[in-house]
Amino acid sequence: MDRTKILEQIQLNVRILSATDDPAFACIPLHRKTSPDVDKLHEVMDLLRLVVFPGFFGAEQEARPDTITYYMGVYLDRIYDLLQKQIYDGLCFEAEECCDSREKASQIAIAFINQIAQIKRLLSTDVKAILDGDPAANSVSEIIFCYPGIRAIFHQRIAHALLMLGVPVIPRIITEMAHSETGIDIHPGARIGEYFSIDHGTGVVIGETSVIGNHVRLYQGVTLGARNFTLNEEGLPLNVPRHPIIEDYVTIYSNTSVLGRITIGHHSVIGGNIWLTHDVAPHSKVLQNRSVES
Repeated sequence: MDRTKILEQIQLNVRILSATDDPAFACIPLHRKTSPDVDKLHEVMDLLRLVVFPGFFGAEQEARPDTITYYMGVYLDRIYDLLQKQIYDGLCFEAEECCDSREKASQIAIAFINQIAQIKRLLSTDVKAILDGDPAANSVSEIIFCYPGIRAIFHQRIAHALLMLGVPVIPRIITEMAHSETGIDIHPGARIGEYFSIDHGTGVVIGETSVIGNHVRLYQGVTLGARNFTLNEEGLPLNVPRHPIIEDYVTIYSNTSVLGRITIGHHSVIGGNIWLTHDVAPHSKVLQNRSVES
């Protein structure tokens, strides 16, 4: 094709794609504000893994008793520097004005660092739950280093803490990192108790307003989802509680969908390949009906 004609076509598309008032592009506005840096957030998560799981993902000398304090200080200092900048960018992402956000970002970053020890404690219970419930798990080290469930829960617990501190956008980015790496999709808004375990994990989906108690185990393909949406006067969905409440000591087996704001009572077992849209009493077993030959 003649180069002149190629350039004409390119220029035509430049004019079309550069138009900021074309109603055909109404849902894709020109974004003129600062945005979080995904690469920097990956670095934050890598550093947090070094802090929460010392010795597993860094050099051997970083976890020795005589050096761990030094390296922990280096990592936390770097996490603060990276995170406060990303939080600032997140606060400005959709705000009309962000001139007063730098001090707020600094305060949130320090508040988050003050929560890392509690996040580590919760993750320790999650590792223990997997070790106690999976005969294929040979050691704590194997679980921390290899299991996708722990990777996804690690990301979600960090994202949830940031969300509760009022950080926009970034928590969702962090959980989507784990989603792309593990196939496990946990919204940062989900509230998850202690000793939480996901076995295998591929295809697990946990919605934003889900509430999960202590000692809950999910298998691959489980969905804790919404059955329907409450709409406002304009026909847009309202962000109201719409996902299940899973009480303590519940096990849900593979490829089961638990939908709507229903409650699964404590110490219940939900079998595989079930579509569940009603409350379940404590100490229940919900299993598939067996076919009966005539």
